[in-house]
This record gives sequence, C-alpha cells and structure tokens, in this order.
Amino acid sequence: MWASALGTTVEYYDFTLYATTAALVFNKVFFPAGDALVGTLAAFATFFVGYLARPLGGVVFGHYGDRLGRKTILIITMVLMGGGTFAVGLLPSYETIGVWAPILLVLIRLLQGLGMGGEYGGGVLMALEYSPKERHGFFTSLVHIGTPAGVLLPVGIVTLLDTFLPEGAYESWAWRLPFLASIILIGLGVYIRTHVSESPEFVKARAEREAHKLPIKELFRTNTNRVVLSILAKIAESGLFNVYYVVAIAYVTTELGLPRQPVLLAVLIACAAECLMLPLFGALSDRIGRRRVYIGGALFQVVLAVPFFLMLSTGNFWLTTLGMTLGLAIGHGAMYGSQAALFANLYPVSVRYTGLSVTQQVGATLGGGLAPLAGTALLAAGGGHWTWLVVYAIAIALVSSIAASRLVWGEARYAATDRSLENAS
Repeated sequence: MWASALGTTVEYYDFTLYATTAALVFNKVFFPAGDALVGTLAAFATFFVGYLARPLGGVVFGHYGDRLGRKTILIITMVLMGGGTFAVGLLPSYETIGVWAPILLVLIRLLQGLGMGGEYGGGVLMALEYSPKERHGFFTSLVHIGTPAGVLLPVGIVTLLDTFLPEGAYESWAWRLPFLASIILIGLGVYIRTHVSESPEFVKARAEREAHKLPIKELFRTNTNRVVLSILAKIAESGLFNVYYVVAIAYVTTELGLPRQPVLLAVLIACAAECLMLPLFGALSDRIGRRRVYIGGALFQVVLAVPFFLMLSTGNFWLTTLGMTLGLAIGHGAMYGSQAALFANLYPVSVRYTGLSVTQQVGATLGGGLAPLAGTALLAAGGGHWTWLVVYAIAIALVSSIAASRLVWGEARYAATDRSLENAS
C-alpha cells in the first residue's frame, strides 16, 4: 500500500504543483501576454498536453504490466514522472531562451504524461491484488490518499514560500524550489518499490496460463462496454476535482482579485479532510456497494455546484474553506474512495492493468485535463462570472452518474458470464 500510495503522491504532486504554478506564475514566466486570462489559458493548455499523453502511456505501460508484471513498470513510471517534475524546476524562462522555454515545457509534459499514464493502474493493482476481496474498497482507497496528499504537499510549500519570502521572490525564482524538492519523493518511492514482491494474483495468473500477446486487443474484444462506461463514469471525478481546486484558484485570484494565501490555505484544509474521509468511503463501499457510494458522491456535487461558487464569491475565508471541504472531502472523496475497487474489478487479471489504465487515463484526460481549460474559457465567456462553469460541472456529474449506474448493471451481467465461462472451462 505504501509503495502504491507514494506513486500516486508523486503523480498528483506534479500535476497539482504544475496547476498551481500555472495559475499563479507560468502565465508570466513561460507565456507572457498583455491579458492575464489569456496567459493563464496558454499555461493550462500546456497542462492539458500532459493529460493528452496519458492514454498512450496507459496503453504502452499497461501492455507490459499485463505481460511482464506490475513491479518493474511501476519503477520505470516513477522515474519518468519524478524526473520530469525535477526538470521543470531547472527550465529557463521565456525571457532567457525565448520560444524554446514553452517548447521544452511541452516536451517535458509529454514525457511526464507517458509515465503517469502507466502509474495509476499498476499502483492500484498492487494494493488490490494483495488485499482480501471483501476489503478491496478500503485498501485501494488508502492508495488514493496519495491524491489529496499530493495536493497538500505542493500547496503547503507554495503557501509557505509565498508567505515568508520577500514580495516578488516567489514569482521570480522561488517557484522552482517545490519542483526541485520532488527528488526526495522520487528517491523514497523507488527505494520502496524495489523492495516489494510482484503481485500474487499476477504470479498466479502467469502460472496458470500464458499472458495475451496484445492485451489491448483482448480488452476491447471482450470488454468494450465496460471500458466506455467506466471512462464516462470517471470524467466527473477527475474533472470536478480540478474545478474545485485549479479553476477555483484562478477564479479567486484573477477574477475576484483576492489574495491567494487564503484560498490556498482553504485548499490545504479541504485536502487534509479528504485524507481522512477517503478510507471511510472506501470501507463504506465494501459494506453497501461501490455503485451507491460513487453515484452518491456525483449527485452530491450536482447539488453543491451553485452553493460552492456562491461561497467562493463572498471572499470570506471560512465560507471558502467550507465550500472546498464539501467539494473535495465529501463529493470527490465519495467518488474517489470507491472508484479503484469499482473499476479494477471490471477486468480479469490478464488485461486488468491495461483496462484500468485506459479507463483512468482517457477518463482523466476528458475530465481533469479539460476542466482547467474549459473552466477558464467558460469564465471568460461569462465575463468573469461562474454561471456557465456551474452548468459544465452539473452536466459532467450527471453524465458520470448515469454511466456508473449502467456500469454496475453491466458489471453484474458480465460477472455472471465470467463465472459461467470459468465453470465451463
């Protein structure tokens, strides 16, 4: 569980750090423009590039993860992810090397996206395939603690730097420090992963039958419906997370013109609360079912959408903190706490790494990858008001709710079919 959770932490440390710095600094460092919102859009477009590479990384590393095993792939993806984060901290600015600065940033994001595409599936499967079936929800939700922890660490570092350093220091040079500090997480993660044995379920599957030559082909030959529905179900979980965090920071600092320290502190409190809530929702999903917890979280966020932005618009710290906590710890926490066990158990061991990676990365690209770009564009279209952004948030939450309800019906039907095939063989 620790080996898996550290990988998730590094993954979200990078994406959160990049998203935070994109909202606060990158529009000036790498994309200087007269309009602050235009610069932010360009920075978020580069953020989306990292997401675009993730489905390819999921297919490539999922292929080798299903054929060769989980452990080796997880070490490779950790190095790719962490090395990219460290490299961003060394990257010269636009003023220093001109257009090469954003070009190099895009290339680094592509490499990171490839590594991240293979990270999630293997990390979750190591925890899932080591744990008893009746506690899959609880143990995989512990891996997901790496997500709010991966937000908590960089936002905490950014907040401290921005608070205690002289004015202007963070924008000029100190933003690089959190990127360079990622080397500590990388070293710890690689060390732990080299000391973990291969997943017992994978070892058993390899002993019983040969792995598929092309897991992706086998996946879509037998599981197309599961893949499509799970991708649609994933969109709201990933997308709304970035609406609450990334787009909200841009809205408060750019549109409302409020100081960034209070909203960053509100995010810290909300993420700390989610770290506590994830295992509770994971355990709850073991008791009452993944579907109920997952759909309940999505529908809660439908109801929360308007109140969330009303609370943010007040500029009041405690109302902002309440909105962030309800969104991240309760709404997102319910979906994310039950997600891994729900999605991973859709696929047989022989194509599970590929299946879960495709679900996660395509769904995250359509949800989390597009959310900052779409959210910022919708704010601009609404003249800085959040009306269209709320419509977007409610729409993706409803789509994911419907897909998840169909997915569980399909899961039950497919499970019966799988049992029949096993009995026949």
